[in-house]
Amino acid sequence: MDKFWAHLIATQPDPEPWVVAGSALAALVIVGFRMPWQVSRGLITIAHEGGHALMALLTRRKLEGIRLHSDTSGVTLTRGRPTGPGMVLTAMAGYIAPPLLGLGAAWLTEQGHITLLIWGVLLLLVCMLLLIRNLYGALILLVTGGAVFALIMYAPAGVQQVVALVATWFLLFGGVRPIIELQQKRRRRQARDSDADQLARLTFLPGGFYVFFFLLVALASMAFGAYLMNPL
Repeated sequence: MDKFWAHLIATQPDPEPWVVAGSALAALVIVGFRMPWQVSRGLITIAHEGGHALMALLTRRKLEGIRLHSDTSGVTLTRGRPTGPGMVLTAMAGYIAPPLLGLGAAWLTEQGHITLLIWGVLLLLVCMLLLIRNLYGALILLVTGGAVFALIMYAPAGVQQVVALVATWFLLFGGVRPIIELQQKRRRRQARDSDADQLARLTFLPGGFYVFFFLLVALASMAFGAYLMNPL
């Protein structure tokens, strides 16, 4: 156990500047282009629904389960008071979860804790798997978790570092795009039950305010995360 703990908290040397820049560019391509974004967007949904689930637990709402769908949408089922701070915080947590996770990942990578980051991701995926209530959601989590486990067991340290950097940038960049897409759908009146509109019905503030809040958190996380990972 002591050896495992020492392995878990061990630090890796700082990556070369070109590795950091290359990983950022790779993540930007994934998020910025339609086809790779459609393939990878489900990973952002996992983080989004995980944020709802975690906040529901923290606010002591009854968490009934999570569903992930093949169209990259998802839903977190909770039970409790239909109004009040707990419901507001739970609804608010989804869109800000991916960029905040990216910021946490940026801090860990800046500290050299790549192994700890990857094991933490695997633990979060296992916890979510226990809460999944549909077959597709279980399948996508098993595939993602299996890939992370294979990375831990078989990939050399250098590969783990590159994957961790790309994943961190992906969370930071990928946390912004869904918010922009949300506002575009709201303008076309295609997102009447979005998190922002649910929050508008729960509070006295309009849905546009919450879209702005989500975007502010995402951009601030991206900026600070980029500052942390700046190799210069």
